[in-house]
Amino acid sequence: MDYLINEFISYLKDVRRASQNTVSAYRNDLDKLKDYYEKQGINDVSRISGTNLNSYILSLEKDGMKPASVSRNIASIRAFLLFLLKKGVIRDDPAEFIKPPKVIKKHPLLIDTDKINLLLGMPDITTNKGKRDKAMLELLYATGMKVTELITLKTEDISLSGRYLALREKRERIIPFGNAARAALEEYLKIRDKAFNKTGSDILFLNAKGGSFSRQGLWKLLKEYALAAGIQSINPNMIRNSFAAHMLDNGADLASVQEFLGYSDMGSYAYLSRSGKSSREVYMNTHPRA
Repeated sequence: MDYLINEFISYLKDVRRASQNTVSAYRNDLDKLKDYYEKQGINDVSRISGTNLNSYILSLEKDGMKPASVSRNIASIRAFLLFLLKKGVIRDDPAEFIKPPKVIKKHPLLIDTDKINLLLGMPDITTNKGKRDKAMLELLYATGMKVTELITLKTEDISLSGRYLALREKRERIIPFGNAARAALEEYLKIRDKAFNKTGSDILFLNAKGGSFSRQGLWKLLKEYALAAGIQSINPNMIRNSFAAHMLDNGADLASVQEFLGYSDMGSYAYLSRSGKSSREVYMNTHPRA
């Protein structure tokens, strides 16, 4: 079975141009499958059947593998067997009737509005660092943007007069923000160049050395303020989740929040859906800090 797996891996690399992570995942999953069958005395792929495939999947579950990981293993096996089927190595697809385990979607972890307000009040705005941090936290909650979007934001992406920012990674996305974020940004921009911009950078939020923040750097900063506010468990995605939930709770329609977040599928947010209006008016009427 080894040479067929190697042939499939070569196909993924050379024909499908799959990423190294994808190739490694397929390799690990198929090596695991091969080891299982070898222990069963099965070395010929033509002897793989729906029955012994089901037994293999059950063994993964009994070993404590999470449903999402089991599903990924099944996807790898299906792709491999389909490859063998197209090559004529096997005549039937034994994985045709194999069903992946049901993956239960977890509701997103949220921070209530009182704790969010407490968190946003933590930076000491009498200092330059505090003004910067206040602007970062306010904008993070005001827009629901991802950490990578925040730390790569440029000064030209912000319109204070229009109270919106433009994200241009895959497609341009315009996200409004409210008065609280605008006020914090105005205070930060007054001192940004003198206090932080030592290299002439166009990145909006700069660290003490004048460079852009790393994801880890922002996470560390957020955790420090969260602990000061008495919030024991937090991560940047919880602020993003809370942005969505709080707007939906205040009457925003799902489609508008979906557009702000840049999602094609709101998934686990769907249970929070409310009827609402649209666009910028939705934002100004439903965001807690608009």
